[in-house]
Amino acid sequence: MSVIVKPMAAVPGPSEPNWQQVMAQLAALLQERGVHPARAVVLLPYVQLIHEAKSAWASAAGGTHFVPRFESTMNWATSLGGFEPSDGDWRGDVARDVLTAASLLTRAGLGAHKEAFAARLVEAAASLAKLAAAVPPEQRLAWGAQMSASLGTGMDSSLLQLEAALGQIALTWVTHSSYPSDVLFSEQASGPVDLLVVLEGFQAEPVTEALKTHFGERAVAIPLNLPGAPHVPALHAAPDFEAEAQRAAACVMAHLAQGRSPVALIAQDREQTRRVRAMLAERGIALRDETGWKLSTTRAAATLMGLLRALTWNASTDAVLDWLKNAPAFEASTVMAAEKELRRAGVREWRGIYASLLASSALMLRWQELREPLQRARPLAVWLRDLRAALQQAGQWEVLVLDVAGQAVMDALRLHEGAETEFDDAEGRMSLAEFSTWVNQALEAAKYMPVHPGQAQVVILPLSQLLGRSLQAVVLPGCDEVHLPVSPEPVGQWTPAQRELLSLPSREAETAAQRAAWQHALRFPHLDVLWRESQNGERLMPSGFVQEIVLQHAPALAPDPRVLRPLDIRPTPRPMPTGAALPVQRLSASAYEDLRRCPYRFFALRQLKVQEADELDTELGKRDFGNWLHSLLKIFHEALKAEPTPDLQARVAMINRAADEAAKALGLSDSEFLPFAASWPRVREGYLDWLTGHEAEGAVFEAAEVSCEVPLGDLTLIGNLDRIDRLADGSRMVIDYKTENRATTAERLKQPQEDTQLAFYAGLLNDDTLAAAYVNLGEKEATRTYEQPDIVALRDELLESILSDMARIADGTPLPALGEGKACDYCAARGLCRKDFWNN
Repeated sequence: MSVIVKPMAAVPGPSEPNWQQVMAQLAALLQERGVHPARAVVLLPYVQLIHEAKSAWASAAGGTHFVPRFESTMNWATSLGGFEPSDGDWRGDVARDVLTAASLLTRAGLGAHKEAFAARLVEAAASLAKLAAAVPPEQRLAWGAQMSASLGTGMDSSLLQLEAALGQIALTWVTHSSYPSDVLFSEQASGPVDLLVVLEGFQAEPVTEALKTHFGERAVAIPLNLPGAPHVPALHAAPDFEAEAQRAAACVMAHLAQGRSPVALIAQDREQTRRVRAMLAERGIALRDETGWKLSTTRAAATLMGLLRALTWNASTDAVLDWLKNAPAFEASTVMAAEKELRRAGVREWRGIYASLLASSALMLRWQELREPLQRARPLAVWLRDLRAALQQAGQWEVLVLDVAGQAVMDALRLHEGAETEFDDAEGRMSLAEFSTWVNQALEAAKYMPVHPGQAQVVILPLSQLLGRSLQAVVLPGCDEVHLPVSPEPVGQWTPAQRELLSLPSREAETAAQRAAWQHALRFPHLDVLWRESQNGERLMPSGFVQEIVLQHAPALAPDPRVLRPLDIRPTPRPMPTGAALPVQRLSASAYEDLRRCPYRFFALRQLKVQEADELDTELGKRDFGNWLHSLLKIFHEALKAEPTPDLQARVAMINRAADEAAKALGLSDSEFLPFAASWPRVREGYLDWLTGHEAEGAVFEAAEVSCEVPLGDLTLIGNLDRIDRLADGSRMVIDYKTENRATTAERLKQPQEDTQLAFYAGLLNDDTLAAAYVNLGEKEATRTYEQPDIVALRDELLESILSDMARIADGTPLPALGEGKACDYCAARGLCRKDFWNN
C-alpha cells in the first residue's frame, strides 16, 4: 500500500548550505584563475554525488551555461578509456584474482598451501592495491622496492614467516600491476585540464591525494564537510533485534507520512537493514539500495551452489533432494515419491540408496546421467562450459536467464556462452572440490545490486556517504557498541607498524573519519538513532557516540513510533473433531497408544494420516541405537540358532559380526558408529550374561522381528514382534527390547492398564498360555527381564477396549485434544490442535 503524504515545509539538511558554500568557492576560484568551467575537473568523494553537484552548480551558476566536469576518479578514468589489464594484474575481481593468487603462491614455493592462503593473499593485495594505484606508473617499481625493503621489519620470528611471505607476494603483485586510474597520471588526462578541484570527504583517498601532487599548482582542495551546529536526535532503545527493525521501519514510515522524502536508511548493520528493507517493501515503499548485498545470498546463487554440493561423492540425501526440487527437468511427483521412500528408509547419504528402493533407484539413474560427467578434474574454462550444459540439461538455465540475480551470477562466473574463454590461460586442472571453492569465493565477493526505482522514497546507504546528499530525514539503526564503535578496528592483516610504513589508514585515522561521519549525521534536523539492548541473550550497550549525547543533553527516549492496531479477540477452542467418516481398518500398538494418550492426536496422525517428514541430516540418537540393537540381535540369534554354541568367545565373535552387519544395513559410516562403538562392549557383555541365565532356565530362541496380522471384528491388528522364545514348559514368551532407563521400564509394569504395548503384542498371538516381558538392555547396567504378570487377562481386557473405542469413533463420538502430560511435549500434531493458543 502507498503512504498517505501530508505535505509539510521542508527543513533543509546540511547538504544544501554545504553545496551553496562549495559552489560559491568553486565559482570564485574559476574566476580568480581565469579558468573556463569546461576546462576544470571537480573530483567528488563518490560517484553518487555527481547529480547532486551538477544540480548545485546549476542553482549557483546564474546565467552561465558552462559546467565543470564533475567526476569520481573511477568515472573519470573510465571516460578516458583504453585500459586493458595484463595477465597477472590485480583486478579487484575475485573470480580472476584468486586464480592469480594461487599461481603466485605456487611460483613462490607455497603451492601446497594455495587453497588455504589464496583468499588471504587476495585480501592483502586488495588493501595494497589502493596504495599502488596512487603511485604514478613510472614510479611504481621504485615504490615497491622501497616498501619491500622495510615491510619485513619486526617479522623475523619463524612463527611470522608465512605472514611475511604473504605480505611480500602481495606487494610484488600490486607493484607489477597496472590500474584503470593510471591514465589519470598521463598527458591525456592532465592536458585538457587547467584546474583540478578535489572536494574532500571524511577520509582522504590515496589516488585523489596523489593526483593533487601530480597536478601541482593546478590542484586545489575544498572541504565538502563544512562545520555546522548539531541537533539532538530522537533516541530509540529497543529490547532486541526484531523490535529494533520494527521501530526503524516505523520511523521511516512516520517521516514519509509527514512528507519527508527521500529518507536515508543507514546500513550500519547489514542484517538489520535487510530486515527493515523487507518490512518497507511489504508496504509498497520505493527503495533504492546503494549498498547491495552478497551475491551468494541470492536464490540464483544458492541454486547453483546446491548443484555443486549435490555433485560430491558423499552428498547427503537432503542436499540432492533439495537441488532436485529446484530442477524443472525432474518431475515434482517423481522427486516427492523418492523423498517419501528415502525418509521412510532413513537413507542419510545419497550413495546409500539400494535396489529395493524402487522410486529412488529410478531417480538416481537419471541423476547419475547428469552427475557422472562432472566428476573428473578439468581446466576452469571447461568446468564453466560443462556447468552451463548441466544447468541447461536440468532446466535451470532459463530460470537464471530470466532472473536479474541470475544474470549477475552468470556475469560473476563468466557462464554466458563464450565468456569462459577469459580463463583459457588459467593454469592446471581443478577437481570438483577446487572448482566449488572457486565458485563460492567468487559469489561471496560479488555484490548484487537490485534494480533501482525511478523515484525512490527511501535510500539505503552507508553512514560515510551521507555527506552531500539531499535527504529530508535519516534513520540510523545499529547504533550499538558492536555495529557503531567509536574506534573501528582497521581492516586487514597488517600490524600498526606496517600500516604506518605503507601509509594505510591507521586506527586513529579510522576513528577520526567515523567521528566526522557521525557529527555530520547529527546536523540533519530529522534524525532517528536506534540501538538494541541485547543480542543473542547478551547485554549490549549503546555506541559511545550515543552515550556521549546522553551525557551532554540527557534527552528522554523517543516514544515508540509503531502504531498499534486493534484486533478482535478470537479465542481458539480445543478441537473436537469426529472420525466416523474415516474408518480405521488397520491398527498398530503405537496407533492405539496415540488414541489412549490423546484422541485428537489419533485423529490427526492416524485417520487424517498427517505425518512429519523425518529429518535425514541429524545426529544419531537413542532411537537409532535401539534400531541398531534390534537389527543386530535378530542377525545374532538367527546365526546362533543355525550354528548353536555354548562357547562365550564364539558367541562374542558371532555377535560382533552381527553388529557390523547391522551397521552396514542401516548405512552407518564408521564416524556415525563411534557413539555406539563406545558403549557396545558393556551392552554386549551384559546381554550375553543375561542370555546365559535366560537359557539356563530352559528358554530357547524361536524367531525375531515377526510381522503379525490378526482380525478383530472389522479391524486388523498389526505389529512387529521383537522376539518370540519357547520356554521350558513349552509355552511361548513375547519379548520386547527396551534401551530406556530401568526405572521407566519398571514403571510400565506398575500400571499395566496404562501401558498397552505388551498386551497388544499378546493379542497378535492366538495363545492362552502366553507369557510377555520387556528385556532392558542397559548401556551402564546389566541386561534384565521385566515380565508382565497376568498378560492373558490384560490382553483380553485390552481387546475389549479396542472394540469399544472403535465403535464409539464409528458412532461419531468426538475426539478431543487433551493437552496433558508429556504426550504434548514432542507431539507432531501440536501445530494442528493449536494447544499453545487455547483460550482456557
